[in-house]
Amino acid sequence: MFAIVRTGGKQYRVAAGDKIVVEKLDGEAGSSITLGDILLAGEGSELKSTDGLTVSAEIIAQAKADKVIVFKKRRRHNYRRKNGHRQQHTILKITAIGAKEEKKAAKAKKADAAPAEAAAPAAEA
Repeated sequence: MFAIVRTGGKQYRVAAGDKIVVEKLDGEAGSSITLGDILLAGEGSELKSTDGLTVSAEIIAQAKADKVIVFKKRRRHNYRRKNGHRQQHTILKITAIGAKEEKKAAKAKKADAAPAEAAAPAAEA
């Protein structure tokens, strides 16, 4: 399954297991975040609804991009300015694409089913 996610003013096509470099996001390396701005989702050529869909990702590192040199010059005016810039970015590893509500509902069903199964053999005995 793939999804198109918008973060930092840019759009990224992601699938589970992908690593992407995005604009700086808050968080420490190793923590997990949820990307909720899903524009499109699908599997193969089939498109799916994006209602309630979220993308889970793990922050691998907070890093800086390569230095970009900004050089300004005006001919015959003895005007030269040199600046450098390193953009901050975050490296993410996509862990899962799915609905938040479905995962919680599945966990709740498993939790409800476990006590019912444990109580059934006790009632028979």
